[in-house]
Amino acid sequence: MQKIAVLTSGGDAPGMNAAIRAVVHQATVREVKVVGIKHGFDGLLRSDFVKMDLSSVDGIIQHGGTILRSARCDRFLTPEGQDQGAANLEEAGIGGLIVIGGEGTYRGGAALTNRGISVVGVPGTIDNDIPCTDATIGFDTAVNTVVDAMNKIRDTATAHERAFVVEVMGRASGHIALMAGLAGGAESILIPEIPFNLNDVCRRLKWSAERGKVHSIILVAEGVASAYAIGEEVKERTGFDTRVTVLGHLQRGGAPSAYDRILASRLGAQAVEVLLQGESQAGMSFVAGEIKAVPFSQVFSSTKEIDRSLYNLATVLAM
Repeated sequence: MQKIAVLTSGGDAPGMNAAIRAVVHQATVREVKVVGIKHGFDGLLRSDFVKMDLSSVDGIIQHGGTILRSARCDRFLTPEGQDQGAANLEEAGIGGLIVIGGEGTYRGGAALTNRGISVVGVPGTIDNDIPCTDATIGFDTAVNTVVDAMNKIRDTATAHERAFVVEVMGRASGHIALMAGLAGGAESILIPEIPFNLNDVCRRLKWSAERGKVHSIILVAEGVASAYAIGEEVKERTGFDTRVTVLGHLQRGGAPSAYDRILASRLGAQAVEVLLQGESQAGMSFVAGEIKAVPFSQVFSSTKEIDRSLYNLATVLAM
């Protein structure tokens, strides 16, 4: 394999640039050429290819986002689009592809393997919802971003004796809300994986107020319900002065944490080695401190579960 390509797809995640940098450096050491595909699978269909070398990735490890950009591409979801993508790679003499992104990105890569392209996935998503890996690139940074925001919100909540409902990302996954809520001391954490009773939430808020607590933060994953709707219900049921903050895409940006930079560097470099060893149809995985490749089929047939013991701990600590 003399030439490989790398692309980023789906939602951007802090640390994607560190992974791109690792891919280029590792491939260069192995005397393999690297092509960057801009704008994800959309760029693949348009052959939006750029030559990458060490100079092209200088000074990017500390930046969020992705220098290769990302874009949605409905045409790649069709068999015709996938055929065209594989043909473009073959025409460019690209022997292997590394895709960095979430499960949708993995499925796009898997479609290309069915057309004879060697593909390895690198887990890059702030949601941390890819099975078979303990952590995904960007998750740690996103959690720290939320915790930092919670710290600031708690200051003003205390000053004005208010309850705040804070909405974080996570349509089907509560990993960000759970970990940030545990680290930030949220009074309640509402996530898609665990049913909640708003009466119980309001009861805990009242109990906290009765023992002298002048502020409260309810952390809500976006997939649970509208933070504004919950805020209105909390205000109506408790009488507390309640405000709502939606963090939104703030969670995707910013410099990646040291943890995410190291994780991305290890995953990106090993992805190159996996390709050069002839493996394909696999996603890189970080489990118990070790990096390994897991077949796409295993990833797709698994589910990333919430650690309920951490949820229970957060509930106890919020009392």
